[in-house]
Order: sequence, then structure tokens, then C-alpha cells
Amino acid sequence: MRRVRLPFTPGLAIEFTDRERALDQVRELAEKGTGYPIVVFGPEGCGKTSWLLQSVEVLKDEGYSVVYFNPLKRYFVAEVGVRSIEERVRELLKQALSEHELAKLIWVTIDIARDALKLGRRRLAVIVDDAFQFTSAYSASLFVKGLLELIEHPDEEYEKIVAIAATSEGFSRREIGRHRWAWLRPMWNMSKKGFEELYERIPGEKPPFEDVWRLTGGNPDVLRKLYQASWSVEKVVAEYLESKEITPSFVARWRKWLEEATRDPDALWDPSTPEELVNELIAKNLIIYNMYTRDPWFWIDETPPQKDLEIGIGRYVAWQTPLHREAVRRSLKEL
Repeated sequence: MRRVRLPFTPGLAIEFTDRERALDQVRELAEKGTGYPIVVFGPEGCGKTSWLLQSVEVLKDEGYSVVYFNPLKRYFVAEVGVRSIEERVRELLKQALSEHELAKLIWVTIDIARDALKLGRRRLAVIVDDAFQFTSAYSASLFVKGLLELIEHPDEEYEKIVAIAATSEGFSRREIGRHRWAWLRPMWNMSKKGFEELYERIPGEKPPFEDVWRLTGGNPDVLRKLYQASWSVEKVVAEYLESKEITPSFVARWRKWLEEATRDPDALWDPSTPEELVNELIAKNLIIYNMYTRDPWFWIDETPPQKDLEIGIGRYVAWQTPLHREAVRRSLKEL
């Protein structure tokens, strides 16, 4: 299997690392096909995109034609062995001038998949990555329903279909799960062993691994941010304060619950916690709410620990990364 090389920072590309169990799970999906679309959710920057790009290689090795779409990366490819379809995709990419325009093409993936089936493609994979942030939660759920229709009511007979969509949007996950049109599967940050392998591939002087682990919790995007910020925690926290809109009014309004949650995120699971606060934290992509049972069957790749307060993981709720929690904690101190 070809290992994809992924851009880490400008001028530095790193070969796909770890996630061996997750790749084995893709091979299992390829063997059986997916009776329902698989919707993978998890912390932003945890490596879902890298895994999906490597999964494309796995599926091609298993004899699948692949349609892959990621509007955020401006990457839309149809490797289906049909020149007219592949040219159509290239033309669509040229016409889309912005991420939002490109995101409107999400439904085209299903059209292209149907065309590929009509042209005799017996094994087909449809992978949609990080597109739901450009749509409403309701539109995301309708798209997943469209994938299910492709699987259950195709225009042409086929051997197997693999349909996977990935999201870090908590509200999309809720809406999709409410309709039961897909299997929801969480993915967490990298395991400590795999993350250390990634850490070792970064050149130059860097803080001790244990310090980096406690700051990132195994999230490769936070590692990237720290590296680009010359390992300055202050710069990365300041970026989160701005991008997540952790404003003085937000902190002042919810101080009591936020203080408890920075000590133990499971405090947010308490029935007395205002639902409005939970919704805001989900919308800001600060927490993962309702962590699944740690039964490996439910998870893509390795499961997180049952609880690890050092890196912000509770039994039912978790901060996306320790630095997400740190941004809130510093706001509490400064006010």
C-alpha cells in the first residue's frame, strides 16, 4: 500500500503515520461494503482527513473506484476509470471560486457515483470529508440520507459500496444521529505511541515529548500549530481565544460551570448544566459531548482512555484538546 505524504507545514511533508487499526477497519468495510453510510466525528484536527486520504489508497488496492470530496482542501477527485466523469470533476473545480461555492457541489458526489454505477463500476467508494461545516445540520442529514438511498436503491446493480463522511461539527452529528440514516463512529486524537512517532519526525529543537503530549493530547493539528508558533503556548492559546470567540461576556455568563468543567469536563454532563451552555461549547468546537462507550466496536482506531483529567478527557464529555481547555482556563483567570 502506498503511504501518502501529507503537508505538515510549508516545506515539510510527513508520510502518513500510525492509525493501523483504522486502516484495518477500512479493509473490513471494503470486504463487506457499508449497509449504512459511516459518519465519523471527532475533535477538529485529530487526523480524520489524513486517515481518509490514506483510506483512498486502501480502497483502490481493494479494487474500488473512488469519489473523494473535501471543499476545505479544494480537493474533488473521481478515480473511476471513466474519462468523461473525471474531466467533469476537473471542470467543476475550475468553476468554484470559493470554499462555499465548492461546498455546494456536495450533492454532485452522489450524481457522479450514480453515473459511475451506470457505467459498470461494481465496487465504488464515496468519501466526503469536512463538508458539513458549510451546510446546515439539516442539509447534512439530507445528504447522508442521499448516500443511504445510493446504497439501498441504486439505479444499477453493484457488488459493494463504501460510503464514509467525516465531520467535526457537533450539531451535524446530532441531526444525523436523530434520523438513524447512518452509523455514527467516533475517532479520537492519536494514541500516545503513534503521536510520539509523528513528534519524532518533526525536525529541529523541540520541547520534551511528555510536555508536548500534555499540551496536545495527541492532536496533530495542535502539534502543527505549536511548531509553526515556535512552540509558544501563549500564541496558540491566543489564536483559540479569537477563533473560538471565547469573549468576556461568554466567560462571565457561564463562569461557574466553566470553572467546574476545566477541572473535570464531566461536570457538563450534570443535568443541572444549562443546555444553552452545552450547545454553545459544541458550536464553538470546544468539547465533544456524549463520548461513546469505550467498546472498540464503536470507535475508529484506538479508543481514548475511560478518563484522563490531565489531558481533559472525562467519561461522558471531553475537551477537544488540552489547549482548548487552557484557552477557557486563561480567560477565567484574566477576568
